[in-house]
Formats: sequence, structure tokens, C-alpha cells
Amino acid sequence: MGRVRVFLVLALAVTAGSVFAYGTYTYVQSIPKGAPPAETRAVVVAASDLDIGAEISDKDLRVIQWPKGSVPEQAISDPKDVLGRGVVMPIVQNEPILPLKLASKDAGGGLPPAIPPGLRAVSVRVNEVIGVAGYVLPGTRVDVLATVNPTDQHGDITSKVILTNVQVLAAGTKIERDVEKNKPMPVSVVTLLVGPEESERLTLASSEGKIQLALRNPLDTATPSTPGIKPAALLGFGSPAKNAAVRTRIASAQFKGGAPAAVAAAPVETGSSVEIIRGDKRAHEIVRQEQ
Repeated sequence: MGRVRVFLVLALAVTAGSVFAYGTYTYVQSIPKGAPPAETRAVVVAASDLDIGAEISDKDLRVIQWPKGSVPEQAISDPKDVLGRGVVMPIVQNEPILPLKLASKDAGGGLPPAIPPGLRAVSVRVNEVIGVAGYVLPGTRVDVLATVNPTDQHGDITSKVILTNVQVLAAGTKIERDVEKNKPMPVSVVTLLVGPEESERLTLASSEGKIQLALRNPLDTATPSTPGIKPAALLGFGSPAKNAAVRTRIASAQFKGGAPAAVAAAPVETGSSVEIIRGDKRAHEIVRQEQ
């Protein structure tokens, strides 16, 4: 009885294997012989990451065969059409080279081709403090604060945000990020991308007073208007507890994944003004009533 069971199992196994083999053979035979391969087209891609201002050379390019039906529009097939041109938008490795990311053929490389029409690149001298401890890198956005004394009176010194949401085009002599080390580097010059009228304000502020850069979130596109502040109003500017509550609420929303709320300028407290004479100097102080 045991032998009969073994033979039955063996017969079933042979039968199942034969059916499977026959099905596989039939499927293979049904495949058309000599089907033509998918049609392709030569496309020039980046051999490595290319930053703004780079001048493209042979080592930066390679040509691959791309399926013709999915070739990006305006893709370039001949490396000769790319060599020597400057990069005006970052290009990542293996990305097809497109004309919109390149300067014109006679523009060359470097910083000038990266300046959009109608804008200007203005460089200002900074130190490690003004440059936000080296965190001001190409591509980041900043607000520019100016501290200027329009007269010889100490009480007339004014600090105010004069430019907001300005793009940093270059830091030092470099127009690319230090992606290899990925850490801040102090620089002595920062180049900002501004309009012609803004370039006048920036130049006057840097020559007549002191400037400070305030680093901002690139996703924050708000442009708050501030009244500026003088020494006499410094101690009476807003409520420290109220301002701290606003900062805490914004930071909490950010950490929880919420959208950061716009920060309104704190109102300047008003009160009675008292003129104080110290020798030959006059100053106005605001006297606030205690609550």
C-alpha cells in the first residue's frame, strides 16, 4: 500500500511538471521573434552637480541614450552646444542640460550671467557678526538693517530695516555652497541681489552707518514694515513679556509643523517727552507712566 502511494505522488509530480513546462514553452514561442528595441535619442546630462556661475567643460558632461518618447523638451543632444556656457541655475548630477539653466553662448561663466535682467549685484563688507556667524550662504535670504545717525545728536541715531527678503548671490569670492563640509564659513564680503533703487539704499547705508544682516526662513515671504527705533524709545519698545509670548507661539507652531505666523511690529509706547540738556547737547527722553 505504501509503494502505491509513493508511485501516485510521483506520477502527480511528473504530470504537474510536464504541464508547467508545456505552458512555459508555449508562452516563449508566442513572443514575436526579433522585436525591434525601443527607440532612443542622445541627451546631454550633467556628470556631477553644477552650481551657479560654473563654466561647463568636457568633464562636466556625458551623453546617454534616453527613450525618445520621454525626452525632456528642449533637451540638448550635442555637447558642443553646452561647452563654455555659464550655469545660471543649479544642476544636479544626471540631470538633462536645458537651455533655461544656461547663460547665452557669449556670456561666459562667473557671476554676471547669474544676475537676472533688471536686478543688480551689490557687494558689502561684513564681519563674522554681520554675516550671521557664517550662515549667510549663497541662496539664503536676509533682511538688511541699517543704523545711521542723520545728525550729530546721539538721540537721533536710528536703526531700521531698509531691505527685506533679499537673496544672497555670493559669499566671499564663492557663489556656491560648501556642500562638502556643510558647515558655516566666515566671509568678508557678501553680494546681494537687489533692484537699482535698493542698490542706492544699500550703498548709502553701508557708507554712512552700520549694516547688519538678519537671516530669515526662505519660505517666509512676508515683508513687515517697521517704524525704526531710536535710543530714547529703546527701553520703552513694546512689552518684553508680550514679545516673548509671540516668539514662543511662532516657534511652537513651527516645531509642530504649522505655518509660521506673520509677526507684526510691536507698537512703540508713547508718553510725555522731556528735554534733557547735558552741557551743549540736548536729548529728548520719553517718560512712561508705571502701570
